[in-house]
Amino acid sequence: MRWATLYARSRQVPAAFTALLVATAGVWFLARDSWSPIPVMLTLTAGIAVAAIGLSGQDPDLDRTAALPWPVRRFAHLALIGLAAGGAVLAVQELGTLTVDLSIILRDAAGLLGLAGLAATVAGGQYGWTLPLVWAGITPFVQNDGSTTSHVVAWMLQPAGTAAATWTALVLAVAGTAAYTAWGGRR
Repeated sequence: MRWATLYARSRQVPAAFTALLVATAGVWFLARDSWSPIPVMLTLTAGIAVAAIGLSGQDPDLDRTAALPWPVRRFAHLALIGLAAGGAVLAVQELGTLTVDLSIILRDAAGLLGLAGLAATVAGGQYGWTLPLVWAGITPFVQNDGSTTSHVVAWMLQPAGTAAATWTALVLAVAGTAAYTAWGGRR
């Protein structure tokens, strides 16, 4: 077998991809007539959360001692999760009449991906779902009073072009991707 096949199987990629598609289709089916940033946030969170579970293998020591460099694979794995989740959202929203702006989808996918990378680095790959899910669970309950704090905490539901939301997602994306790429999942 090739290393890519072994890597994908050890990271449960086929099961994660199937779960990502099922979650995306399920949320879209329930919200198709009222497609808005909230269902997009739920869809992206569900897709990234189910795929983030595979951000570490069964044996972290084996991952760290491999002869081939892992940072490139870790970055590619994280990027593919974001592309798959964002692409699935873009695909299903084309099936309906309502669409959410592309910049919101990209911003939310990048920020959630960074959160998944941070969670995997700090707590381990099997817990990569925790930070995206917790932040998405808090976001709808933040009172949008127009303050910078509310824009930062509820960045996933802010309109396109909100600077604080964009910068929050960018910082999370860069920090999470860099941490996971450099160190991988915690032991």
